[in-house]
Amino acid sequence: MEYLLSNNDLENWTVAVAVFIGTATAMVVLRMFFLRRLGNMAHRTVTRVDDLVVKVLERSYLVFQLAIAAYLASIFLVMPETWRLVVSRMAVGSLILQLGIWGDTALRGWRSQLLATPGDGARKASSTILFFMMRLVVWTVAFLMTLDNFGFNITTLVASLGIGGIAVALATQNILGDLFASLSIMLDKPFEVGDFIIVGDALGAVEYIGLKTTRLRGLGGEQIVFSNGELLRSRIHNHKRMASRRVAFVLRVAYGTSEAQVTAIPAMIRAIVAARADARFERAHFFRYGDWSLDYEVVYHFESPDYILHMDAQEQILLEIYRAFQREGIQFAHPLSVVRVAGAHDPAGGWPPAALPPGDALRH
Repeated sequence: MEYLLSNNDLENWTVAVAVFIGTATAMVVLRMFFLRRLGNMAHRTVTRVDDLVVKVLERSYLVFQLAIAAYLASIFLVMPETWRLVVSRMAVGSLILQLGIWGDTALRGWRSQLLATPGDGARKASSTILFFMMRLVVWTVAFLMTLDNFGFNITTLVASLGIGGIAVALATQNILGDLFASLSIMLDKPFEVGDFIIVGDALGAVEYIGLKTTRLRGLGGEQIVFSNGELLRSRIHNHKRMASRRVAFVLRVAYGTSEAQVTAIPAMIRAIVAARADARFERAHFFRYGDWSLDYEVVYHFESPDYILHMDAQEQILLEIYRAFQREGIQFAHPLSVVRVAGAHDPAGGWPPAALPPGDALRH
């Protein structure tokens, strides 16, 4: 202290005190200003980001602000290098600790928002473990940076942790892969519990999303288990996310149908489909001569992802088509083959029905 008093005049002390008070006051005022503005904004908006920022700013402590203000004030004073080093290390250590508190607060606030939303308990349990691991990483990094700031040689410690981490990662690479895949599922949400998905040749409703595995309930009642890493490497069809269903089917009309009836069928189908409020007609075409039928392709869009409602609408459309065909005298085709019997040759080139044995001439 005697060194400080003897080597600094009144002007140096005045500037240093002014910088200390001004810096501390500015940081306190800015904190209060942003807390008030963001707090008002958080009440008016439905987003969660501003709520998270408010929680982080609330964990700004005065003691850390004073440490930074003291360091800035010390710049204007003449002091021994050892003292200046101590002040700077205290300021940097305070900044590292404050950043660690902010990061920990942000992770805990994010976890609280996730747990507050309705959802699967298994997903929430796995997310809690993942958040704990992220908080552990934050504080480990903050601890190592603090040791390095105060002059400790952490090279050996970091090298040991690195070698140990590599050994653990190689031994548990499959588990770690599934763990990070679980984190990806939690953040990206390609599917959620209750969604109906198709993965390769397996299909079912998502029943459980864990740290290592995801389980589906198949249509036959069996449970299908995927590792999270394997699941994310596959192509996933999520039927619950569809906005509408594209429905395509083929109608087979018997040969011998009149030209007028063949021409009227597309318009007839269009009227039936367009009459429904939950279906959007796309097209109906006579598109080929089949081996035993005239084939029409019909395409429409059902405006709901619900499979049961889609099947109810499909049933009603097919019944209306059946009734319309009955009214117009249009026959549906069914497989028919003609068998020629040797020795029953007709000089005119035909095959009189009377000459064909019952049951052998025509086979359905």
